[in-house]
Amino acid sequence: MAAGITLKLPYTPPYDWTALLEFLAGRAIPGVEAVQSGQYWRAFELEGVQGLVEVHPDPVADQLLATIHATKIPPVGVIVARLRRLFDLDTEIIRIDQHLSTDPLMASRVRARPGLRVPGAWDLFELTVRAILGQQISVAAATTLSGRLVAALGESLTEDMARLSNGTGISRIFPTPAAVMAADLRSIGLTRAREKALQTLAVAMQEDRLAFSAHPLDSIIKNLCELPGIGPWTAHYIAMRGYRDPDAFPHSDLGLLRALETESGRPSPAEMLMLAEAWRPWRAYAAMRLWAQP
Repeated sequence: MAAGITLKLPYTPPYDWTALLEFLAGRAIPGVEAVQSGQYWRAFELEGVQGLVEVHPDPVADQLLATIHATKIPPVGVIVARLRRLFDLDTEIIRIDQHLSTDPLMASRVRARPGLRVPGAWDLFELTVRAILGQQISVAAATTLSGRLVAALGESLTEDMARLSNGTGISRIFPTPAAVMAADLRSIGLTRAREKALQTLAVAMQEDRLAFSAHPLDSIIKNLCELPGIGPWTAHYIAMRGYRDPDAFPHSDLGLLRALETESGRPSPAEMLMLAEAWRPWRAYAAMRLWAQP
């Protein structure tokens, strides 16, 4: 397993790999994830097995190629499911693009970037922690905080795995809920409120109150917003990426509002919601198009 096995992950084209990789690159957690030379790398630990996985597109077929290195035989089926979710490989992208193209606000964006996907998540706890850390600060600042959290609480990769990380800087596993529950998070620069939010989240994960599974969007948002430190914007973002709800839509997001700004100004959040009615039930894909810009 240290030598690696390569899996084929097919998808239905079109597929905008460049856009998806750019999105992940900007949010890669230092020490755990990396994007370099058109490839995505990450460390993992599943069922007591540590490993690394590297993903890149196949130049001659409509599929991604995922190479897995591990300390022993890993749960391949679990890894495949997580990668398919992370890279949004099972969506009906042609149907979605056709639907969005019927709206004048989206038509040119679809023509410019066909096959734009919604990046998913490898792990719901990891994504939610990253989303909480990213509230009201820049993407770069949130990345720095994530790196501090990993450095302080993440388990180190074995020497063999670290040697295989190919100069990516990957050296640790993302911290477990149990590790976050017991830590003094203010030592890495978090406020007391942010520390409480992460520790309450960790308890919810330990008690299996949050998990990858299909739920109605309203139920997902309600459950997430009951946790301290999570409001509607964060909840919709987590629903988009973590729960893969195609209609999740953080309508108050400044980037979305700016994307539709005209000489007359930008829409209000309420006006954004009204505009987004035309994009249902695929508002998450519309959000990605507004964030990406043509």
